[in-house]
Amino acid sequence: MSTLKMRYTLTQSQKMMIFVLSMSLYGLSNMFTELIPSIQLGPVELSVEYFAFIPLTLCMLFHPLYAAVGAAVGEIIFGELMLGQFGGLGELEKFITFSLAMYTAGRMVSDPKNRRQVGVAAMIGVAIHQFLSSVVDIVKVWVGVEELEAVKGLAESIVVIEGVGFLNDVLFSGILFALLPTLYLVPRLYGKIEPLLGMKPRERNMKYASGTWLSPKLVIGGILLAAVALGAELVSESGWSIGEFELPWAESNEESMIWLSMLVAAVVAAVVIISLLRRAKRKGQQAGQLDA
Repeated sequence: MSTLKMRYTLTQSQKMMIFVLSMSLYGLSNMFTELIPSIQLGPVELSVEYFAFIPLTLCMLFHPLYAAVGAAVGEIIFGELMLGQFGGLGELEKFITFSLAMYTAGRMVSDPKNRRQVGVAAMIGVAIHQFLSSVVDIVKVWVGVEELEAVKGLAESIVVIEGVGFLNDVLFSGILFALLPTLYLVPRLYGKIEPLLGMKPRERNMKYASGTWLSPKLVIGGILLAAVALGAELVSESGWSIGEFELPWAESNEESMIWLSMLVAAVVAAVVIISLLRRAKRKGQQAGQLDA
């Protein structure tokens, strides 16, 4: 069979369903993390960074591009705009780094039943995101657009601070809220959730694109996107944050806005899931009539 036939393809409606489902579910999960308090253990703060298993699972079961971008858009809509605030140009850095990390993790998995493959991809996805975020923070201090409050005048100490934060996020949030849930969900949902979108599960070892997952195109594209993300964050921190705003009542009503955002995200997710179930039922009835 040719490489073209072995590639995993989706219709436009299926791509949109994956996008909206990822957007609403991840947006809903982001609101839950806002309500979870952090734990301070000496100099180390343990906090739930995000429920990365949701976009990771969707990226590994479906086409990773639409699931990754959908999750990043969901964070902006439900975690920023619905709360009455928006970081403007500065949000581009989070959007790019998160989408790139989740997309890369999804591309790494060719067999959703292979637990080792799924686990390695999940941890690498979180590590890529945290590493890129740490690099951006380090460069901001070194360039001088952001002041380091911990050790004034010693910009090199940001490397140690970001290094500790990187290990904390990868080992704490990465294992508890990315690796373990993804290892459980992906092999079990494979072959069961795809019919809800009106599609057959992709064959095991079927690739999203020709060649290996770590292609020169992905590497070059990733480097360029990381450079764009860094540039956007530097410009934003230097006082040129285009589109940034915060509504006057946003901070005083933050908790109420979080619950409202959760409600809207839950309604969107419910509508998508119900429509998918009805579509699957309708297709099943049509198939039964044809067989009869």
